[in-house]
Amino acid sequence: MRQIILAFVFMAAAALGIARYVDHAAKSGNAPVGGANAMSVNARAAPARAASSGYRTVTLQSDSRGHFQVEARVEGRPIGFMVDTGASMIAMRETAAARLGIHPTARDYSYKTQTANGVGKAARVQLSRVEINGITVRDVEAFVIPDDQLSTNLLGMTFLSRVKWTHDRGRLVLEQ
Repeated sequence: MRQIILAFVFMAAAALGIARYVDHAAKSGNAPVGGANAMSVNARAAPARAASSGYRTVTLQSDSRGHFQVEARVEGRPIGFMVDTGASMIAMRETAAARLGIHPTARDYSYKTQTANGVGKAARVQLSRVEINGITVRDVEAFVIPDDQLSTNLLGMTFLSRVKWTHDRGRLVLEQ
C-alpha cells in the first residue's frame, strides 16, 4: 500500500511540473503549435521576434475567410501575397513582376500551369530575395503569370519549403 501511495504522489508531482511548464511556455509564446498540414489560407504578419534560440518567428492570423495575407519584400520592394501551400511555386501577377523590373518576353511564357482558373502559361524567374518580417529566403524560383490568369500573388512552396511552418486554429507560424 505504501508503494502505491508513493507512486501516486510521484505522478501527481510530475503532472504538476508538466502543467507549470506548459503554462509558462504558453505565456512566453514558446508553446508548440499544431500540425504542419495547412490548406490555402490568408493573414497579416505580426512583427518578427528573435527567439532565444536565434530563430526568427512570424505569426500570421487568418482573415475572416480563413486566408493568410502577407506583405513580403521581394527584391527589396513590398508585394502582397496570399499564402498557398497548394502552390508549388511563388506565383506573381505580371503587374507585380513589372514593379520589380521583371518583364518576361512572350517567348519566356513556356511553362504550362494548372490553377483554380484552369490551364495557363507562365514564365519562370529567379528571385534573389524574398523577406517576410526578417525571415529571408534567397534564390527563390517563381512564376510570372498573366494578370488575367491569376487574381492574386501566391506565396507557394518554393518559399515555404525553406522555412519551418505550422498551422493551428487560424494561426500560421513561420520560423527560420
